Amino acid sequence: MYATAVYNHALRLTGDWSVAEEVMSETFLAAWRGREDVAVEGGSLRPWLFGIATNKARNADRSLRRRLAFLARRAPGARDVEDFAEAVAGRVDDARRLADVRRVLGRLRRQEREVIALCVWGGLDYAQAAEALGVPVGTVRSRLSRARARLREFVDEEERGRRTAHSSHTGWLEPRSRRGEVESETAFAVLPLQEEAR
Repeated sequence: MYATAVYNHALRLTGDWSVAEEVMSETFLAAWRGREDVAVEGGSLRPWLFGIATNKARNADRSLRRRLAFLARRAPGARDVEDFAEAVAGRVDDARRLADVRRVLGRLRRQEREVIALCVWGGLDYAQAAEALGVPVGTVRSRLSRARARLREFVDEEERGRRTAHSSHTGWLEPRSRRGEVESETAFAVLPLQEEAR
């Protein structure tokens, strides 16, 4: 029932399908072990599960950084392994779009990324996100407000950079888009944030 929601939340936090699967598995294992301690308020386990998944994603990120540092020490100059994902064009496109979004989101502080993942994509309200993160509701509100403002700045910067790069290649600047047009996939990904803020 909650597996898809937890998996999607983990994917947004990690940016990796296989790591998201591991996070989802570990989340439900931890939930099963702690099932006696949970008090379901409002009839939903999502805040509790998303809180566990957020912690598991943090652990996965730390573990990945440690493994990469270890491998860098052990095998300097090792050749990159060819990426087999190019055989599946749709998956490559999805990965590129996800990387674009994660690059922009990566400029946010970890706490802001987590609030975006919980409230905007996870569908939790402020109280549920506060419960999942173990922070006051006011903290969730302020983090989300800061994250939205910073995301708008980042997307605007990226758009200006693309227009500048394009004009240097073509020798002229394309007319500005009309109101409501979305010019990049990154802008499209954060569009719900902009619409919600209006």
